[in-house]
This record gives sequence, C-alpha cells and structure tokens, in this order.
Amino acid sequence: MNASSQPTIEQAVYPSLAGKRVVITGGGTGIGAALVSAFAQQGARVFFIDIAVKESRALEESLKECAVAPTFLHCNLQDLDALAATFVLIEKLAGAVDILVNNAANDDRHQVGDVSAAYWDERMAVNLRHQFFCAQAVAPGMREQGRGAILNLGSISWHLALPNLTLYMTAKAAIEGLTRGLARDLGRDGVRVNCIIPGAVRTPRQTRLWHNPEEEAKILAAQCLEQRVEPHDVAALALFLASDSAARCSGRDYYVDAGWYGA
Repeated sequence: MNASSQPTIEQAVYPSLAGKRVVITGGGTGIGAALVSAFAQQGARVFFIDIAVKESRALEESLKECAVAPTFLHCNLQDLDALAATFVLIEKLAGAVDILVNNAANDDRHQVGDVSAAYWDERMAVNLRHQFFCAQAVAPGMREQGRGAILNLGSISWHLALPNLTLYMTAKAAIEGLTRGLARDLGRDGVRVNCIIPGAVRTPRQTRLWHNPEEEAKILAAQCLEQRVEPHDVAALALFLASDSAARCSGRDYYVDAGWYGA
C-alpha cells in the first residue's frame, strides 16, 4: 500500500467496555475527539474535559445518537481546584470512574533562550501535572472497585530528540516514568496503568501548524510504513488497552507510530 492509499477503518467491539464510565481529557479535538467517538461507539458512558467549548459542543452534538451520548464538561486542567471539582461532579452523576484517558497536551514550539520560569511552570502544568492529579482523583474509586484502567498519552518526540520542543519532550518523557510509578502503586488494587506513545498523528492542528508537504514527506520517509498515523489509529489502541482483552497489560509503553525511527 502506498502513502496515498486509504485503508478501511476497522474498529473491534469490546463487550467489556459497554457501560463503563470513561473520562477523557482534551477530548474536544484531534486525537481526543477520536477517543471520545471510539469509546462512545462501544456503549461506554463518556465524559470528556476540554477548554475548547465550540468544538466540544459540536462533537457532543455529532454523537448524540450513540446508545449513551457523551457529556462535555468545561474545565481548565491547569486549575487543580476546578479539576478536582469536575471529578467530584462526574462521580456524583455516574459513580466511580472505570477508565481514565489522560490525553490533554499542547506541543507549542519554543527556543531555549526564551524560556522563563513562568513559562516552564505553565508548560509542565499543561503537559504533565494534570495527568497525575487526574489519576489521583480516580484512584480511590478504582481501588474500591478492585479494578480500573488509566491510559497516559506520551509522545514519540523525545525518543527522536526533535528540535524546539525541549519542554514538551521533558514532560512527555516524565509521563513514561509516571506510568510506571502509578502502575506499581495502584496495581495491588487491580488498577492497570499504561502509556500510549503516538507518532506523527495527522490532526487538523498538526496539519495547520507543522505538517506541510515537505514535513510530511520527511515523516513518511522516516517511518517503516509509508502511511500517516491517524487519530483513529490511536483510539483503536486505547480501546484494546482499556478493555478486558488487555487484562494483563500494565506499566508499559505502547507505540502507534508506523515504525518511525528517524528525525
């Protein structure tokens, strides 16, 4: 299959996901929107958190015919008080969370010399800190149930040492350590924690800001498979890892990058 071929999208059905209470951060656009759609189509009760109101409302409307329509909740994940209140609300509406997908992130570029202490703190809050505190919020309910799944979204970027992304790559590298720590600390209570590492995913934001034709050609040349990774490819992996089919998967990193080995 060449780069221009469009493969058929196949989505497995996981009976164990039906009725599960799922929280997805950054669910309004890009990979997050694909995650929301995929879990909703499994019959899960999905709550998705985002600051992009217009896009999130549109996604919510587009999925209203699902057996259980997803629910959008506006929250700035940098505000830890608002984050905590949002999870209290979710538990009040639906009960303990079964599956958490820590997807929210922002890969804005920067120059090393331009980074201030305030910008450092803001980038860590946007890309790393909330993943821990979201996990902390759902852990008591998961422990009480004796089961649960947490999926953290990492990035291929730091494995490739891409330019102008030092703070983003710092946060994403830390997420792999966070995943291992949480997997160990929560594993005795039946909670599984894994990290999904996407490659160069073709989202509207990436296409608009970074992936011009020249950059796309470089990406395809560096991948083993000469097809772009799409948001639904990431969602397909997330469904498996969240389901009972992955019952013995925890504390590990799972790549969906078309075999990208070059920068």
